[in-house]
Amino acid sequence: MREIQYTDVVTAIKNVIVHCGTVLPDDAYKAIKDAHDNEKSPVAKEVLAQLLTNADIAKDEKRPLCQDTGLAVFFVKVGADCKIIGGLLRDAINEGTEQGYQAAYLRASTCEPFSRANLKDKVGYNLPAIIHFDIVAGDKIDVEYAAKGGGSENVSRATVFPPAAGKAGIIEYVKQVISDAGGNPCPPLTVGVGIGGTFEKAGISSKHALFRTIGSTNEDSEMAEMETEIKDELNKLGIGAMGMGGTETVLAVHIEANPCHIASLPVSVNVQCHSSRHAHITI
Repeated sequence: MREIQYTDVVTAIKNVIVHCGTVLPDDAYKAIKDAHDNEKSPVAKEVLAQLLTNADIAKDEKRPLCQDTGLAVFFVKVGADCKIIGGLLRDAINEGTEQGYQAAYLRASTCEPFSRANLKDKVGYNLPAIIHFDIVAGDKIDVEYAAKGGGSENVSRATVFPPAAGKAGIIEYVKQVISDAGGNPCPPLTVGVGIGGTFEKAGISSKHALFRTIGSTNEDSEMAEMETEIKDELNKLGIGAMGMGGTETVLAVHIEANPCHIASLPVSVNVQCHSSRHAHITI
């Protein structure tokens, strides 16, 4: 049994949050650069150039990439042969989140759902983090982190289709969700699509799909082909960077598919803005 110190987890989480708050990951930066090179609209091309300049300034001056520093979302795979010494893993992740948001001067966005009062003084700084745990083989802790902003989350949607809707129904649904969103989620976007499972499984899958390396190929050839088709259809919408019109509305479409009930076809669409702040670490 491998022992992992509580304080080591806190430090690792703090460091990844500070890094992601100010440094756009390589895959997102490259995807925006490629979109800039391929964009046909002069206006949208200039907007994409400004997004790249913003990323450069944030990295060089260690400033937040965006005023919406998001909610902290984690997917954590815990090895069955490891043990946290000195406290609970959930507490360590939350403590690291609190320290990271404070150290990088990131905005506290967590609030009560109805009063809208900020929760800083009640339960911690931008806490609690959103954590999805899984138990796996091994003696390591695998952590995927993303800062999820409100603008992109607000336009995300989920539904349950009858099985007869099939691929065509899913593609039309994704198109409708992105068309309705327009420029509100700050495109160019990464679009996560969860298919199958149950209502909540589809939602979680669509969120997790956003953590995949932008532009990577789905391991399932059928899903890979569907991703390409949806991306092409979404870019035909003409929304463009920051809603200014153009040919590069979407950087990537990532699908996660799961087995589902014979009587249903759950589908979820989770949207990520151009500032796709995500990281993957192993403790």
